Amino acid sequence: MPAARIVLNPTTTAPADYQPRPDLLAGKKILVTGAGDGIGRAAAEAYAAHGATVILLGRTVEKLETVYDAIEAAGHPQPAIFPLDLASAEEPSYRELAQAIEENFGHLDGLLLNASVLGERRPIDSATWRAWEEVMQVNVNAQFLLTRYLLPLLQRAPDASLIFTSSGVGRRGKAFWGAYAVSKFATEGLMQVLAAEQENTSRVRVNSLNPGGTNTAMRRAAYPAENPASNPAPADIMHAYLYLMGEDSAGVHGQAVNAQG
Repeated sequence: MPAARIVLNPTTTAPADYQPRPDLLAGKKILVTGAGDGIGRAAAEAYAAHGATVILLGRTVEKLETVYDAIEAAGHPQPAIFPLDLASAEEPSYRELAQAIEENFGHLDGLLLNASVLGERRPIDSATWRAWEEVMQVNVNAQFLLTRYLLPLLQRAPDASLIFTSSGVGRRGKAFWGAYAVSKFATEGLMQVLAAEQENTSRVRVNSLNPGGTNTAMRRAAYPAENPASNPAPADIMHAYLYLMGEDSAGVHGQAVNAQG
C-alpha cells in the first residue's frame, strides 16, 4: 500500500490523456455489475482487454452471454457470469455470490458498482412510492449489500479498487431528478464513509466515478429530446475506468472523480 493516499479531496477529473499499458490488469479478478449493456459492458470488455478475468453480473442472462462471447472471441481471459436481479435479490443471494467468488477465485482485485436504475423523473410531490422504493433498492440497498459481502474478498488482494458509480445530480441536487438524485447522494456518502474506514487499515482504494453525459439507454430515457450522438459512447470514456481500476491511481482514495471534464 502506498505510504500516502489522498483522502476525501474535492471533486477531480480523471486524466483525459491517460494511456493504460496493455497488461495493466493482467491476472486481476474484477467484478462488474450491470455488465450486460452500456457502460458496464464497455468496462467489462476494457478490463478484459487489459488482462483481467472479469465476473459479469447482471439480471439478463442473454446480455451477459453476449458480452461473454465477445470477450472470448477477442482472445481475452475467460470471463464468468453471475446472474442477479438487484431489484429483487435478498441478502442470502449476496452471501452466495461472495461464496462463489471465494471458491472459484479466492479474492477480488476490483469491483465496479455500475448497475443502477433511473426511475421516475417528476417532482417530489407527485412521486410514487413504488418507483421510489425500486430506485433505492437497486441504487442504494444493493450497493450496500454488494459492498458488505465482497469487501472481505477485496481486502485479500495486494492492491484492490472499489469504484462506486455517481452522477452530477448526486453531487448537486437538480429539480425533477427525485429518487435517482437522492440515491446518488447516498452513493457518495457510502463511498466517503467506506473510504475513511479503509484508510490505513487495508489495501482497498475506494472512489466514486461520475461518467457524465454518455450515449446510453439511461441517458436517452432521461433526455429524450437530446441528440444521442452529442454524447460520447461508453467506450470513449474507458480511460477513466481503467485509470481508477489499475495501479496507476494507487494514491487516489476517497475522491469524487469525473470521467469527463
